[in-house]
Amino acid sequence: MAVAYFDCFAGSGGDMIVAALLDAGADIDAIRRHIARLNIEGLELSAQCVRRNGLRGMHFSVQEHGRPAESHGGDDEHAHQHQHHHRGLSDVLSLIGAAALPDRAAERACAIFRRLAEAEAKVHGIAAGEVHFHEVGAVDSIVDILAACLAMEQLGIDRVLCSPITLGSGTITCAHGELPVPAPATAELVVGAAAVTGGIDGEATTPTAAAVLTTLAESFGQMPAMRVTAVGWGAGTREGRRLPNLLRVFIGELDPAGGADAAVEISANIDDCTGEVIGSTLDKLLLAGCMDAWASAIIMKKSRPAWLVSALCSPADEAEAARILLSETTTFGLRRRSCERTKLDRRFETVETRYGPIRVKIGLLAGREVTASPEFEDCRRAAQTHHVPVREVLAEATTRYRDRETGAS
Repeated sequence: MAVAYFDCFAGSGGDMIVAALLDAGADIDAIRRHIARLNIEGLELSAQCVRRNGLRGMHFSVQEHGRPAESHGGDDEHAHQHQHHHRGLSDVLSLIGAAALPDRAAERACAIFRRLAEAEAKVHGIAAGEVHFHEVGAVDSIVDILAACLAMEQLGIDRVLCSPITLGSGTITCAHGELPVPAPATAELVVGAAAVTGGIDGEATTPTAAAVLTTLAESFGQMPAMRVTAVGWGAGTREGRRLPNLLRVFIGELDPAGGADAAVEISANIDDCTGEVIGSTLDKLLLAGCMDAWASAIIMKKSRPAWLVSALCSPADEAEAARILLSETTTFGLRRRSCERTKLDRRFETVETRYGPIRVKIGLLAGREVTASPEFEDCRRAAQTHHVPVREVLAEATTRYRDRETGAS
């Protein structure tokens, strides 16, 4: 089972995702043949090697009649939004359907645009069907999304994993004026994913890239143990940043022993700290990358009611988790123990419900499915959009997945 792990150390654009996959071995000529079925006159796709901060990478671009196609994509995705006409979700899905792409590539592309429509709808307070895409409705961004899905299909990518998404800092200028980074749609798209701000001036991750990564990636964190078969570097357009404007992708297969990994559990008994502080500490531990954080009621010495505050993290995150516990709470010390986790392999499938597309996380043991669960954040967003209890969306997604598994209509 082939896996793609995207390392977004300096952010990402839609063109950078395509370029990284091309650099890892995807064939641009095959992608051109499929994109030609969009029947957009004068559309040209190109890829060339460039350097960013002295490092080599692949740059992918889309042009119409020799000019950048409607917007520059990548880092400059917001810069020209007034120049291209706006397309609705149905328009984009019709374009994809008419192109007769490979089934899985088309399904992934449609899921990306549906997720984007839900994010835009939430931002503007309208229904998803009323959304008219701005930046991501441009020809170059449509091509970026389709080309990324086609490249993954060429490379046989079954699973997508991702590092925490670097968002950038400062402000951007778009159709709605000057706004803080990340852009509103990007901020909504990264709900449920691991993301970080700062480190880079300006927009580091564009809405196109956020839509692709948050739709297809099943987890966000450190690179798992895997047998790497190829590495690709995708270049953005901007130079002069502190970090090289590159996106890295690792292609390979998960290590058969990857179902087990090392972890550290740290904990402290605390009898003189308020519930508000305990809750805030748990939030900070999770934001720092801990796998889990929790508090249990206990009775300490002198029969004092207290909290046992614990966190599970990777060895690399242990120092930061300990710092948070020691600085945020009133404890004078903590305990640690090394442990190993055994995990199910995971993959995601998207099911269509009356509330929109919902991802279902599937747990595999030795290649056999043993459990499946709708992604709660997808269900929560859909419930908010449609003004229904989240349990109804969970039930609907579960039923649709079971129906699909049994072949029921």
